[in-house]
Amino acid sequence: MGDFLERHWNDPEVRADVARLEAEHADDPAAVVAHVYWLMDRDKKSTGLKSLQGKIWEEGYRTGELRGEVYPDVPPALERWRRQGIDIAIFSSGSVQAQRSLFASTAAGDLTRFIRAYFDTTTGSKTAPHSYACIAAALERSPSDVLFLSDVGAELDAALAAGMRTALCVRMPGSAPSADAHPVVSTFDGIAAGR
Repeated sequence: MGDFLERHWNDPEVRADVARLEAEHADDPAAVVAHVYWLMDRDKKSTGLKSLQGKIWEEGYRTGELRGEVYPDVPPALERWRRQGIDIAIFSSGSVQAQRSLFASTAAGDLTRFIRAYFDTTTGSKTAPHSYACIAAALERSPSDVLFLSDVGAELDAALAAGMRTALCVRMPGSAPSADAHPVVSTFDGIAAGR
């Protein structure tokens, strides 16, 4: 973080992120770095932090230092859903820029061609039903037409409260909660159109 800020301190986009962070805390590189580490240690979903992380990751993907990783079942599922006319969108606490960089630079190739829309914390909290209502509206869909997948129960609860269909994605079979309000999937292979 420190090295990146030193190199890009005068970049307008980085300054916009710093301005967001300043509103939360400080106005010099060392103080921003300390505040950023404080946010990360507490897993805070600060929009300024996520945007700044996105820029760092984008630089890493561009230089080849980083490569996006996805489960092996993801690329064929994205391709299958796209062929079936299913719109695919991502809602992440990582910035839209970070999401695009990750999916453009996977070991399986550029997967961005399958993704219609990206949403981040500028849409709202991932645990607030209003965020999911906004996403459905942006996709021009009724919430009941949207299937939201996550491995975080509070996010699924919020999406369900907004009227979306949900599924808990648990990659380790047998590790799903026993009494959960959401259907459980362990791979994307089991998710069919119209589910």
